[in-house]
Amino acid sequence: MATALCRQLVSSVFTRIPIKTLPFRSATCSLQLISRRLKSDKDRPKFDPDVDKPLFPGSRSEFTEKLQFIMPESYDGIPVYRVMNKDGEILNPEEDPKLGQEKIVDIYKKMTLLNTMDRIFYESQRQGRISFYMTNYGEEGIHMGTAAALDANDLVFAQYREAGVLLYRGFTLDDFINQCYGNHLDRGLGRQMPVHYGSEKLNFVTISSPLATQMPQASGAAYAFKRKQNGLCVICFFGEGAASEGDAHVAMNFAATLDAPVIFFCRNNGYAISTPTHEQYRGDGIAGRGPGYGMATMRVDGNDFFAVYNATRAAREMAIKESRPVLLEAMTYRIGHHSTSDDSSVYRSADEVNYWDKKDHPIGRLRKYMLRQEGWWDQTREEAWMKETRKSVMQALERAEKRKKPKVDTMFTDVYKDIEPHIQRQMNQLNEHLKKYGEHYPLKNFVDK
Repeated sequence: MATALCRQLVSSVFTRIPIKTLPFRSATCSLQLISRRLKSDKDRPKFDPDVDKPLFPGSRSEFTEKLQFIMPESYDGIPVYRVMNKDGEILNPEEDPKLGQEKIVDIYKKMTLLNTMDRIFYESQRQGRISFYMTNYGEEGIHMGTAAALDANDLVFAQYREAGVLLYRGFTLDDFINQCYGNHLDRGLGRQMPVHYGSEKLNFVTISSPLATQMPQASGAAYAFKRKQNGLCVICFFGEGAASEGDAHVAMNFAATLDAPVIFFCRNNGYAISTPTHEQYRGDGIAGRGPGYGMATMRVDGNDFFAVYNATRAAREMAIKESRPVLLEAMTYRIGHHSTSDDSSVYRSADEVNYWDKKDHPIGRLRKYMLRQEGWWDQTREEAWMKETRKSVMQALERAEKRKKPKVDTMFTDVYKDIEPHIQRQMNQLNEHLKKYGEHYPLKNFVDK
């Protein structure tokens, strides 16, 4: 009966049979189909065979008798929106979000705390204390600008270089380092690589290594938000390298055709894993693709906290009020190596890196802005705060090192909701093995209860 009804509902959408003629109505199913039909009817151009215009479905265009290709070099690039220059000067006072001293100082402290955490965690990997790490050098403005503009209940799908978003939302230093060490206080119980953070409480979906897998998931989650009418949006971070994956096309096309309230936020840091942008694509960056998908699009200076904040806030409002996806491309620079497995000196010069580190760093730019405001910040406060951040990170590191690894049995749990028989057999086999040969394993380093 249900199957037959669904067929009738679908048929009614395309043949215009009134829903009231069906034997009974499923409100959710029928209203969804009706809304999709009405939306499709509204968007479809009016068919008028008497007008000498292209009537082909799928384009908005006029006829031309001129044989001419559209050449990418004949168009100027999409402009980069900014609020302050690299000297920390607000260029147009009307664009200043006027967040106030308390908010800006707090943002600056979080940016510098993230930077200090990166330096110490990176060195700990070099010392063999953790297995892997990825720094966020040069992209701190993106993290804090987006996080400050979002609602705490907006859902975040990250790639792997958005630790600052979690830090802003309340992820502690202990949370970060416990995950990197994979100890028993790690929320993932050591099952993930370091820096693959996640927090259900903070609405931050756990990171996975494969590029762009989070993008179709974000489109689906945003569509669910649309149906739920919860007044929230989804933000999906990805890099310009991930934009070359097929999942990126799938995600953006689905989001556009389903009118899903999602912000696709591209961190274009110039080098992906190790591939410079001139080898990654030929068009005008990633923002140039937005209009092709039918999405509102903006390119923003990713080293300008205020520009990122304003752009994200406006994108969020548009995504929710108009129920549509928005593409933001933040132009920035990855100052650090891609990861501890990378040596970026192979594909770029030290002078290039030094420019972005010393001359146009998002932290330095915001510091210059603060110094322009009387009484907001000074060198004495800077030195005291940097000393405090280093001490806090080192203490968290020491605490994490002393904690034991998760119970051995946890490698078998959470694969399924309940432990399946074949998983239970594997667990039993391991436990029997450890009873016989336990002295050959460092079991004292693991929680035993």
